[in-house]
Amino acid sequence: MSAMPEKPALEGLEEKWGARWEQDGTYRFDAAGRTRDEIYSIDTPPPTASGSLHIGHVFSYTHTDVVARFQRMRGKHVFYPMGWDDNGLPTERRVQNYYGVRVDPTLPYDPQFTPPQEGGEGKSAKAADQVPVSRRNFIELCERLTEEDEEKFEHLWRSLGLSVDWSQTYRTISDDARRTSQLAFLRNLERGEAYQADAPTLWDVTFRTAVAQAELEDREQPGAYSTLLFTSQDGDLRIDTTRPELLPSCVAVVAHPDDERYRHLFGTTVTTPVFGVEVPFVAHELAQIDKGTGVAMICTFGDVTDVTWWRELDLPNRSVIGFDGRFQAEAPEALASEAAQAAYAELAGKTVFSAKKAMLELLQEAGRVIGEPRTITHPVKFFEKGDKPLEIVSTRQWYIRNGGRDGDLRERLVELGRQIEWHPEHMRTRYENWVNGLNGDWLISRQRFFGVPIPVWYALDEEGQPDHAQVLLPRIDQLPLDPSSDVPDGYDESQRGAPGGFAGEVDVMDTWATSSLTPQLAGRWADGQDLWSLLAPFDLRPQGQDIIRTWLFSTLLRSAFEDGRAPWAHAGISGWILDPDRKKMSKSKGNVVTPQGMLDEHGSDGVRYWAASSRLGADATLDPQNPKMVKIGRRLAMKVLNAARFVLSMEGEPGAVTQPLDAEMLAELADVVRVATRSFEGYDHAKALEATEAFFWTFCDDYLELVKERAYSGDAEGRGSAIAALRTAIDVQLRLLAPFLPFATEEVWSWSHEGSIHAAAWPTPDDLGAEHGSTGMLGTVGQALIGIRRAKTDAKASQKTPVASAVIGVPAAHREHIEGAAEDLRAVGRIRDLRIEDAEELVVRDIVLEEA
Repeated sequence: MSAMPEKPALEGLEEKWGARWEQDGTYRFDAAGRTRDEIYSIDTPPPTASGSLHIGHVFSYTHTDVVARFQRMRGKHVFYPMGWDDNGLPTERRVQNYYGVRVDPTLPYDPQFTPPQEGGEGKSAKAADQVPVSRRNFIELCERLTEEDEEKFEHLWRSLGLSVDWSQTYRTISDDARRTSQLAFLRNLERGEAYQADAPTLWDVTFRTAVAQAELEDREQPGAYSTLLFTSQDGDLRIDTTRPELLPSCVAVVAHPDDERYRHLFGTTVTTPVFGVEVPFVAHELAQIDKGTGVAMICTFGDVTDVTWWRELDLPNRSVIGFDGRFQAEAPEALASEAAQAAYAELAGKTVFSAKKAMLELLQEAGRVIGEPRTITHPVKFFEKGDKPLEIVSTRQWYIRNGGRDGDLRERLVELGRQIEWHPEHMRTRYENWVNGLNGDWLISRQRFFGVPIPVWYALDEEGQPDHAQVLLPRIDQLPLDPSSDVPDGYDESQRGAPGGFAGEVDVMDTWATSSLTPQLAGRWADGQDLWSLLAPFDLRPQGQDIIRTWLFSTLLRSAFEDGRAPWAHAGISGWILDPDRKKMSKSKGNVVTPQGMLDEHGSDGVRYWAASSRLGADATLDPQNPKMVKIGRRLAMKVLNAARFVLSMEGEPGAVTQPLDAEMLAELADVVRVATRSFEGYDHAKALEATEAFFWTFCDDYLELVKERAYSGDAEGRGSAIAALRTAIDVQLRLLAPFLPFATEEVWSWSHEGSIHAAAWPTPDDLGAEHGSTGMLGTVGQALIGIRRAKTDAKASQKTPVASAVIGVPAAHREHIEGAAEDLRAVGRIRDLRIEDAEELVVRDIVLEEA
């Protein structure tokens, strides 16, 4: 136990108790001798180590931590790890800007390399201004910066009081994580769940990498419709398009099969303007009768609908846009005429914007465009982290089947989702909508550098070309490996890139292909079944609603392949943080709040209170200039210190609880324990906090005031009853508040107990000796007390002013309540003559103050 201070304070509690918890191993998980039923396991979100955490992280991770603390106090051995999501584009982008470098894979490794800068403030982010470095040098810089970020993140999490077992930390780029990720991929490949294919690919021209469906977002962009004139057997055929520059890649025109205007043209051919290429006129249900003229040109590829048409109608591929977003130098073979070749030369090498302008000029010169472009605003697909619209290019990529083209797998994934308890339940609908809306498999390969390498090589033919049908696989004991530097069995390094030799895969996996394995990473799945069988399936997956389509779905998919089951029993989905204008806080909008300053100013318990006040799935507004709920939380934490000190400093021995008011207070607290416990069991931490806090303020404002005179100067029986009730109530309330206010409650607990409150047992109604439920006596007597105080205030008298006489009118149903607390009311109101009379409603009247 520690000494009770004269003036309790919140300042310094984070450092004091954070160090003690680490020293004592308060949150350490020990699997030895445990059974699955004794364990509560959490699949904790690994935040991206690329810059700084924001207040949204504090919000959602607090929701997880209060659950972890509750389960620990219920006697569970809580597996609560922390992961760091190191790899992926956000990290690369930060490293490029921070150190002023970019990757040139052709450069050799420089062991003496020193980056030109540290810190990107005021520095150019243009690639032309960045120093080229080798792939290995760049990866080393990524590792250095993420390690620095992780140290800062851990410090913040410790300040917040997360009850994480820091010995269980993992990194998604570590050797263990790379081995696990590569092993899972090889198992997917062996079972036919992973494959590679040449296919249209959503492509970010800035980062020069493929993008998966889950990473898309629509952004409203300005555009324009142009009306082009094709030639059909009927003469001119009008087609509206927003992308006239893609005319050289046109492979067909399409209308809806029910469009009577064009039925006679289905099966015929039409001729493209300027290029003079004959293309088929086809029918498809995705064509829109009421859009434009009802006819669209199918290009390879303007948008995802073009891809669907191309695939389902078995059309040729005439791609014209390269990986850099510019028109390729060589025209498609179909543009065979001299005039077509000359027209295409006007587009070659140009950006999409410049090519559009040039194409419209060619159409105007040929008289095959009607009028001026008509401006519109329409949704355009972007990579969620990109700055330019996505293009669709043809590339060879790696995929994992996800149900987008397999109805049986899709139904299986929906069913597994229904086996999970969702909190709140309506979030399951978002998951199902995502699964049912998938239109292709999961593209997992990325043309980046800092990630988990795809562990394959390719045999080269006699001309040095890779044979993609002859994939060379590693042995399991070779993992983790990097095919760009490691050598497959049967070859040596001298054969790399040589005819008849081999080539290593240079792509890395999408970051979600590793993060989808967080249960396996945390549970040491690749090391065997000892720990894994104790943890899986995990009890809880906590996360944000915006990554249901990515992290939650991909984890469930990998679990379905590996275990044939859902990876967790519960999914707890947090809402968003909104700024004062009710806009979602995000780094891209520049309206995020970094939490460290708020933690320093208001204390961790106050910030945790604000976060825990919101139910799962509910959004919360935060005004960083006036964080009202944070201030309320700090006030609550301070009141806990002061109220507990007041109770624990009372002299005298506790006795039996004999007084009606004391027994009723404990009975009401027992009801609060029941509500809080049920709420936590139902993953409604906010309701548990609401019930506990409401009782605590009633306890402080009413009950403490009512019984303090008796506790100090009543007869032996009355004093003993009051002190026993007060101490019991404080003890129970501290435990109820411990998940929310871990620092203040730990401080108070140490004044009268050995050990940590966070290892203490969660309270039960039996702790309060309540043989029956509350009758509402405390509330009734509290109303009477309010009436006495108001009467003195109305008389402009001090609350300490003695009262000669007073009358309390009370309904018959509540008379027993007032009579049972009459002596306490007399004492607190300093009333010499207190009379109780019948009345239709409770009222305090006829107060006569003592003369001075």
